Amino acid sequence: MFKHVGARRTFSHNLRLASLLSAVAGMVNICGLLSFNTLTTNVTGHITLLSEEIYLEDYSLAFIFFMYVLCFLLGAFTSGLLMEHFSQRGPRYTYITPITMELCLLILVALSPLTKYINYNISPLFLSCILLFSMGLQNALVTKISRSVVRTTHLTGLFTDLGLDLSRLVFRKEQVALHTTRKDAKLKIIIILFFFGGGVLAAFAYPSLKVKTLFLPALLLAFTLWYDNILFRYTRILRKLQGR
Repeated sequence: MFKHVGARRTFSHNLRLASLLSAVAGMVNICGLLSFNTLTTNVTGHITLLSEEIYLEDYSLAFIFFMYVLCFLLGAFTSGLLMEHFSQRGPRYTYITPITMELCLLILVALSPLTKYINYNISPLFLSCILLFSMGLQNALVTKISRSVVRTTHLTGLFTDLGLDLSRLVFRKEQVALHTTRKDAKLKIIIILFFFGGGVLAAFAYPSLKVKTLFLPALLLAFTLWYDNILFRYTRILRKLQGR
């Protein structure tokens, strides 16, 4: 699911990657909204609000939105650095560190004592920044591995691309092109549905778990690492047996 990069990736690889990590993004996004009144995957919205607050000359609030955007950017930057560094050890090591870091950050926010002081301005700002950083980590990881085929937090672009795919299905006659377009549309629909489903699941869990709802996406990330490790070991054993 992770170790195949770019052209080596199949539709099945991208489908598993998209479904699991888009659900994670949906969960984190709704937890950020319900806990800290912050959308942690919506950089476009934060840029818009930043522009508005600058116009209104509310520079303290503008600074908050600037920090949100910056933290997402830093997450993506950090993810890129980690992937470039660890890719020298092999494709399998490219994703382990960013995913593990994201998992740890989600657990950190879920267990943070700062959640007890949520009415103070600094606490939701700091914790929201951590979540935005983690989403930057994830989105950069998925984008690089899939060569921009999969994006788990960018629904505006996904709906745009899905609309274009659906329009191609109406007019394009070549069978091969139709098959590719159908697969592309299916992948985008899966990402949207799992993002939505993850958000709904976390929303229903939130009244009972509160900010500890973040353990759900953390567990899903842990499962993703475990599952990919099992597939990797299975593939190695299979190749050794075939080599004999």
